[in-house]
Amino acid sequence: MEKITERILLEKGSPKANKLDQIKSLNLSRLGLKSSDLSVSLLSKLSRLEQLDLSGNMLQKLPKKLSLPCLKILDLSNNDLEDVTSLETLSSLEELRLEDNLYLTVNDEHKLTFLLPNLRMYNGKDISSTAYHIRHVSSEILKKRVIGVWEKDFSLPDPLTAQSLDVVKKKFINAACLQVKYGPSSLNDYTKWRVEMIAQEYLKSLTDPGTAEADDTPETPVKDNETIPSPPKRKQGECTENGTTEISRKRSAGNNAAATEASPRKSSRLSSAVSVETSPRKSSRIQSTPQKSLPFLSSPKKTVRNGGTTPESGHRILSRLQSTPQKTANLTASPRKAPETPSRSEKRLKAPQSKKPTTPNKTESRTPRKTTKYEVPQKPASLQPLHVLQCHSKQNSSEDFSTQLWACAFEPVQDNCDASGSVRTIATCGGETVCVIDCESGNVLKKYKVPGEEFFTLAWTTLLMSREGGNARPCRILAVGGKRGMVKLLHPRVNLAFGEFRVSRKPISILRFSPCQNSFLFTGTYDNKIIMWDIGGLDRDYNFKTRQLLVLDTNSTPLQICLPPLSPKTHLLSACDNGLFSFDIQLSKNTQKRSAEMEIVFPVYKKKEKNCDYRTIDGLSFLTDDIVASKSQMQGSIYLWSWRDTCTSRKNKKEVSAVILTELLWSTTDIPYLSLNTCPGFGYVVCGDDKGRLWTYHITDLERSNLKSGKPVSATEVLDWPSLVRPGVGAVEGPSINSVAMDPELHYLVALSDKNLLVIWKRVSA
Repeated sequence: MEKITERILLEKGSPKANKLDQIKSLNLSRLGLKSSDLSVSLLSKLSRLEQLDLSGNMLQKLPKKLSLPCLKILDLSNNDLEDVTSLETLSSLEELRLEDNLYLTVNDEHKLTFLLPNLRMYNGKDISSTAYHIRHVSSEILKKRVIGVWEKDFSLPDPLTAQSLDVVKKKFINAACLQVKYGPSSLNDYTKWRVEMIAQEYLKSLTDPGTAEADDTPETPVKDNETIPSPPKRKQGECTENGTTEISRKRSAGNNAAATEASPRKSSRLSSAVSVETSPRKSSRIQSTPQKSLPFLSSPKKTVRNGGTTPESGHRILSRLQSTPQKTANLTASPRKAPETPSRSEKRLKAPQSKKPTTPNKTESRTPRKTTKYEVPQKPASLQPLHVLQCHSKQNSSEDFSTQLWACAFEPVQDNCDASGSVRTIATCGGETVCVIDCESGNVLKKYKVPGEEFFTLAWTTLLMSREGGNARPCRILAVGGKRGMVKLLHPRVNLAFGEFRVSRKPISILRFSPCQNSFLFTGTYDNKIIMWDIGGLDRDYNFKTRQLLVLDTNSTPLQICLPPLSPKTHLLSACDNGLFSFDIQLSKNTQKRSAEMEIVFPVYKKKEKNCDYRTIDGLSFLTDDIVASKSQMQGSIYLWSWRDTCTSRKNKKEVSAVILTELLWSTTDIPYLSLNTCPGFGYVVCGDDKGRLWTYHITDLERSNLKSGKPVSATEVLDWPSLVRPGVGAVEGPSINSVAMDPELHYLVALSDKNLLVIWKRVSA
């Protein structure tokens, strides 16, 4: 209350000279206000207040009895709101901003639209047509269905007493909430909320007919020849046909300055004192705070079937992924070579090549080899840059070089192989966008945006979808997660984002599906947990049901997850901010919450330097069934060690030294979270550095006895950052490579950077 009074004094002078009931505009942003700080008695005196800015605080709700009869514009962005029904008393509100309230959903947006009869601008977007549909059309449909439930199974008790009426009321409301279905299941909470409200009003009208008219939802008059406006085809948060996304107008410069804070990822934790939740990733990079917009969910091209039963934890979103090829970086190649002529209206950044890529010959075009044989080619691969893309830009701006790209994964080999058996399709995520890209052409096949989200991780799997007649067909599913703590489920082949479920109130750092049980999903989060979920299969309407199986306590943020190839049902390895840990994940045991059974330690831990914590393991991947590649933050090398020998040497000890086979020399850098990857079929280990280079290691002899050596092994080849030029600006310096991925046959190598640039390398024949 003191903070509010001080701000009023600063803005309006003494309350005696300027009476509170004369104030029309008030800025209370970035004061660190909590809900308990809002004094109803003080704010209610602002009877003529028309505009109020409460952004950048820590508000969870507004006081229930708050009355501001003249308030028309309210900014509540960058808060911690969880309940929007407290805004119901602000009936005169016309414009409302709620960006970056991470716990609000599309259900809350629909509730607000109904509760605030004059609301026409939401997060800078005109919602008049959609609001009309929610307040009148859908309400009328729900009312008819609720009445149908009553007329079918219920009647007033005889004799009519308060006790008997209360029993009927409870049974009627429960039955209506259970039986009445309308719209996509992602709006299930809103539908139940409205159905309960309508059921209470209807029962009241039966017992007290005099209140029937007063309880009915007021209808907007419609002239004889006037048609009811339909909701617009393109709605907030959805992709347009030309590949752009309608996003709310930018916040004021003051708000943006307040929202941009140092990332807590540097200290390996999220600060609970920060009122505006920023990206938990690297603080050494340029960060931005994207705007949040809760989308009205529908397809921009055609309507999707909305029927079906409701899953317990999974919500169908029913929004369409963008399928038109996307614009890439507005850059040119090195002056030594003319830029490529864009195709399909694309401006693709073409990297210079010393040789023209050709189709791999027959000896190289093998079907994916089993990782247990490890008969790797003796000759290292010849890799040439093929494409450089800039497809995760905010608002498709070619000037965006700040969005960080975090994770990529090739689609599993069963689908989308070309004639040579090569996997060409890769999924990438960064900022508010997920892209599915054809590596050969460089075209962005699908694109999915969630304004205000920041995606950190993704994973592929195959789920079975039930069909008529009891048959089931496999569907390739992509799971993505990030800052909001929600897992989004996409079916890229049919352009559908069909579901989501909440994992944590904290951001998701890593996702990994089990290789032997396709519906088992492991989620690592910034609340220092890994949760094992079973998301089951899909019905014909894409409904699904999630079930939590295990909770693993990691004691620090999990950065990477690996399931040992020979024991994926029993063991899980997690590289964390505070070390590398092994967990027992056998479901036959009764304990559902588990701590690590073993910590694996490395020789680099013995180094003692200021400002260096070598216990952070930010790279982890299996090269064979037994050999693991891992590195510590700022280690300057990569360890190859034996998982089998390390487990054997444990002897019931909690802390076990890794059995090191060899050490690979790597870049000396103080940039954390540069992950590595492996390609077992070719015996390759690859890791990027902070100068845009890719350090590649070709391990031709994967026998453990032959790997043991006292001398560190140098990189087979270091691939330099392609020479890229921005017209009118100059050369693009090599950025930090956050993540790399290779398809099983190493036809393509993809590297993601912290400057919104994605490089695709292709293996060419000698």
